[in-house]
Amino acid sequence: MWQVAAGAAPQERPRRLQLGVIGVGWYGMVDAQAALKVGDVEIAAVCDVDREHLERSADELEKLQGRRPQMFKHYAELLDVDALDAVIIATPPQWHALQLMAAIQQGKDVYCEKPLAYDIREGQAMVQAVEQSERIVQIGFQRRQSLAVAQAAQFVRSGGIGDLVQVDAQIHYHAGLKDATPQDPPATLDWDLWCGPGPLIPYSPQVGHLNWRLEHTSGHGHLVDWGIHLIDAVRTMLGLGMPHRVTAAGGLYHYAGQITTPDTLSVHFEFDQVPVHWRHRLWGATEVDPDRNNGIFLYGTQGTVFVTDAAWSVWRPGKEREDHEAPADLGTLQMADFLAAVRSRQQPACTIRDGFASTATVQLAMIAYETGTTVRWDAERLEILDNPAAAALLQRAYRAPWQHPFERRG
Repeated sequence: MWQVAAGAAPQERPRRLQLGVIGVGWYGMVDAQAALKVGDVEIAAVCDVDREHLERSADELEKLQGRRPQMFKHYAELLDVDALDAVIIATPPQWHALQLMAAIQQGKDVYCEKPLAYDIREGQAMVQAVEQSERIVQIGFQRRQSLAVAQAAQFVRSGGIGDLVQVDAQIHYHAGLKDATPQDPPATLDWDLWCGPGPLIPYSPQVGHLNWRLEHTSGHGHLVDWGIHLIDAVRTMLGLGMPHRVTAAGGLYHYAGQITTPDTLSVHFEFDQVPVHWRHRLWGATEVDPDRNNGIFLYGTQGTVFVTDAAWSVWRPGKEREDHEAPADLGTLQMADFLAAVRSRQQPACTIRDGFASTATVQLAMIAYETGTTVRWDAERLEILDNPAAAALLQRAYRAPWQHPFERRG
């Protein structure tokens, strides 16, 4: 929030930034509320392919800010609003590339939720487009604002657990599934437009609002949707680039016929500095230690660190466990960082290139899983080596009339 420090000379109040939000079914409104909490912004326009989402979000925003935003079904119409300084993109991932690239072409800065893109070639095209522009783009990897992650990273880098040998990351939880029976979509929802450049699949509540995250053609599964936060946190903590080798194994052992991505998955990422292992399970008995079903283990020669969003712990031989609390409002801090970057024209906490690296890392894991092969990655050339079946999954064909941005790069 803008304020003048005690004893400081009065300053001119910043101009109120005008924001648009594309996708207001859930997290778009979380981001909008975070922006309003930061202050000196107005949500001037909202967009959604579901009329019910539009009306509900406009009602809520009118109560919060005293002014009703303009409402649009098509994102291109929202982007035509000249007064908008920036847009928040919180649609399912199959839409991110087209919406982000259209936004920067219209001169808007962008806060885009993770994952950056649906496929790796989309991400490449997005990086190129942003870096050829003068636009500010922030990716929604909110753990970059975690004090716990920052403190644990400093402890590990200072030698607190000796030499780092291996990193494990995991998020186990019980997936709350909906009806997977194909049926007519709600009358308020344009399902064809919702699917957009991705395949037009039969509608069911399980692949619609919120639950699209476990659908292969949109969210691409738990690792890409949620685990990506921890993979990004590991990369940030340790200064990692991209892995040069990825293997994966898993399957649908409990939810077969209900979801289309693995309910159980293990991935081994070979980074140059240290191996990183991911695992998840979306079913099963209650965890032996529920406090550690979501987080990162860092194993060193002289101890172990566990870190999650707001806390971290240390185990060392012959010593009591050390616990540290570090709460923070991650979403608001990440949004504040973006809005400050919009005003200063300085780069935000997660640039487009860094967001691409974390997104492509988990996408390589899904390629390894889907092909049942080891994926060797050349990070300089952005190519999968000696594996035609895996390389074919770097880019998904778009549904007409949309065109894949990698095919029309200038």
